[in-house]
Amino acid sequence: MPAAAPTAPADRPAPVKQPPAADRVYSHVKQGVLDRRFEGGTLLTEGELAEAVGVSRTPVREALLRLEVEGLIKLYPKKGALVLPVSAQEIADVVETRLLVEEHAARKAVPAPAGLIERLEELLAKQKAQAAAGDLAAAAVTDRCFHAEIVRSGGNEILSRLYDQLRDRQLRMGVAVMHSHPDRIAKTLAEHEEILAALRSGDAEAAVGVVHRHVGWFSHLARGEVR
Repeated sequence: MPAAAPTAPADRPAPVKQPPAADRVYSHVKQGVLDRRFEGGTLLTEGELAEAVGVSRTPVREALLRLEVEGLIKLYPKKGALVLPVSAQEIADVVETRLLVEEHAARKAVPAPAGLIERLEELLAKQKAQAAAGDLAAAAVTDRCFHAEIVRSGGNEILSRLYDQLRDRQLRMGVAVMHSHPDRIAKTLAEHEEILAALRSGDAEAAVGVVHRHVGWFSHLARGEVR
């Protein structure tokens, strides 16, 4: 009777399966663009990216094509990929879309369920801690979560998906603004407090008014104004 094949020790951890090479390059470049390690105007080469991630050039090309479709970079054959700066038109388009979605969501969130209020309180506390620690990239992510919670609370999946499509553009704009206008983070936290207070008190119009002022501020950037 043949001997049984030896079995692996039960306590041996299973090998960690890495994501596909193109996905690793995509995540590396995208995160670098969003947290401003790769600022607008930076030229990225296939060779540099392949070496940084530890892959061949073929998955690098695949990842860069995806990022070009998303509007984060512009490919130039035999030269590389140019990280596109945030344009005034992009800011204006994002602000217009956010106002349409978020003002509607703020009005629909009243009366606010206890779960929403509790979640917003948690996110606001988290953002305050991140801002105090100087982690502006993390504070920008939490900022997006705060607004997304209000949008999702309305239960409209189409609007939620539309809003989620703005996420990367909002993150990039948010980090850039926090770096160029360091006083803005304090105003952002104060306005989040106002939005939360309006929802807590059941004042829909007050919530909409603060959202309009809070989001509309970005439109001044698009027109070259500073407030």
